Amino acid sequence: MRCAVVGAGAWGTALASLLSSNGHETSIWALEPDVVRSINELHENSRFLKGFALASSLCAANDLARVVEGAALVVYATPSHHLRRIAAETKPRLTGNATVVIATKGIEQGRLALMSEVAAVELPGCPVVALSGPSFAAEVAAGQPTAIVAASADERAAIAVQSAFSSSRFRVYTHDDVIGVELGGALKNVMAVATGMVEGAGLGFNSRAALITRGLHEMTRLGVALGAHSATFAGLAGLGDLVLTCTGALSRNRALGIEIGQGATLDEALAGKETVAEGVLTTASARELARVHDVSMPIADTVFRILFEGQAARDAVPELMARELRSEQDL
Repeated sequence: MRCAVVGAGAWGTALASLLSSNGHETSIWALEPDVVRSINELHENSRFLKGFALASSLCAANDLARVVEGAALVVYATPSHHLRRIAAETKPRLTGNATVVIATKGIEQGRLALMSEVAAVELPGCPVVALSGPSFAAEVAAGQPTAIVAASADERAAIAVQSAFSSSRFRVYTHDDVIGVELGGALKNVMAVATGMVEGAGLGFNSRAALITRGLHEMTRLGVALGAHSATFAGLAGLGDLVLTCTGALSRNRALGIEIGQGATLDEALAGKETVAEGVLTTASARELARVHDVSMPIADTVFRILFEGQAARDAVPELMARELRSEQDL
């Protein structure tokens, strides 16, 4: 089928190459002219996914309307803070029965909407599928075995996305808990920043294990308050993605946290980086969402204070350890 990918960062590029390798006629939209040239002429995204050969049949363009027009499957892989605007721009060109796939992980600032909710508002009538799970773009591009989740309230749409992306090295499971799958993908970035801070501050494996475990607890608590199923957070889009992002050397959010844990300010840690660490924006949104739903998220609160209020990372862990003693099972 005809597929379009909107956003040529590392993740969007890896997904577009996968679709093209699976035999689908696939185009990808890139904002940067050099990325378009690199994909079309060198079959490589030299800016965002350097060193990985892409499917030779993959085509790139700067013309957003041209890329999405007539596509049966449209994948959005833009930074979360750009999704609403770009989705609105594509709306006039989408066919009424196009399946929309959201590969962006985050919570919208201000409105506190999940990315699938943004798509549902801006692209009414199109079935929406959230794609999430433990998946570094570089490893997908390299053909490393990967398993992720396609979640939708529309079972046929989820199955269609499963079929389009699945290959011998890329396994897609379907799910109906969109809230849980999306929140897992968004909140794990906050916990990855926190884990990096712990590592950067020189703390050990005991501290990291405690933070990951309690971080999962916080994610589940907020998810249940929003209507998600707690079991979803024990799956690929929850625990799987959390472990990968908190421990993997390719994690941008963990790397940013390490720099801040070593004493850098947020501005210093972000300086000179082209790629987005979604955990920064998601921290603020998650903290506000937790307040709206009266959910306790002490780790997210602490990350917020370190990122935006100047608290030293070394001072934060003792504060978490000094919190009121309680049962572990406090959902």
